[in-house]
Amino acid sequence: MKTVIICGLALLFSGVLTAQTPAPLTPPIATDITADEIAAFIANLPRDRVSDLPIRVVEVTGDYRIGVFGVFRPQQFPGGGNLHPVDTTEIYYILAGSAVLVTGGTLTEPYPAPSPSLSIRGTGITGGVSRRIGPGDVVIIPGHTPHWFSSLDSDLSYLIYRPDPDNRLNLK
Repeated sequence: MKTVIICGLALLFSGVLTAQTPAPLTPPIATDITADEIAAFIANLPRDRVSDLPIRVVEVTGDYRIGVFGVFRPQQFPGGGNLHPVDTTEIYYILAGSAVLVTGGTLTEPYPAPSPSLSIRGTGITGGVSRRIGPGDVVIIPGHTPHWFSSLDSDLSYLIYRPDPDNRLNLK
């Protein structure tokens, strides 16, 4: 019905209507990351610092990307508080290890992270919510939310899924 109305309006206003063959629909393409690829990626991350590196970043549509990042966080280098002043949500999926994760509240002693990061760092968080996390747990951290591992019981390995409305995950 909509097609008939649109065609009629086109005839009315232009006087000439040319037939067009619609482009065939292209089925969506999926991106796979196997468990073996993830395990190998995590195993090859440096062990002397917190590593947060892309396993795969995919352009979903035009300006929208989603990234899957592998993280290794050694117990002896837990890192400080972090806040990303962007709309990118982070979704943590814990693979191995356990820790206490604090979210919300206020960063203590905030300072800009070294370039090229868009993060604001801090020595910790005051007034946040603490929870113990371990293998299989998922935590969703909205953009603009302080987060911090206040203690690590062991080394921690996890994935971060980053839907990217702010176009931070540049593919070029």
